Amino acid sequence: MQCADIFFLKADICQLGMDQRKVNMLAREYCDTLKRKNKPVILSHVMLMGLKQGQEKMSKSDPDSAIWMEDSAEEVRTKIRKAFCPPGEAAANPVLQYVRHLTLPWFGTVAIPRTGADGAAAPHAYTDYAALEADYVAGLVHPGDLKAALTDGLNAILQPVRDHFVNDKEAAELLRKVKSYKVTR
Repeated sequence: MQCADIFFLKADICQLGMDQRKVNMLAREYCDTLKRKNKPVILSHVMLMGLKQGQEKMSKSDPDSAIWMEDSAEEVRTKIRKAFCPPGEAAANPVLQYVRHLTLPWFGTVAIPRTGADGAAAPHAYTDYAALEADYVAGLVHPGDLKAALTDGLNAILQPVRDHFVNDKEAAELLRKVKSYKVTR
């Protein structure tokens, strides 16, 4: 079905997670059978985990499992505060994954507050994910501090999107219309 969608929608570009790469490549190979000159461009990316424990990926049916482009700053703060982030564990840790794939590449750095011997807080800036993960696993980075840094980063990334939907009447109407189609349970 996903492969057929590419042709039915006349898509020139297919953007899906790495878990769907085989479907995308099948579509490109099928173009040879069709003798279709222009094959779809494939953009594959990492699938982010859901924010709750045990969620291998985000779920559209669980709005608290992910950060959405229209989430307010407070909604982002609440979701990240509740996110699964086991102390000292990097595997299956969605907060670390979001930092690794979203905020660190976006900003090139992530600042984690640290309390010094004098009791004063001074942020430690990480530019290398491996160093951040090693310090997290060693207990040098507290889950609460990591969550705070992620929240700040995500809200900075999303603010221009929020502004766009506030300042552009056409965009605001489109968002309202899309939200009106949402199925409520």
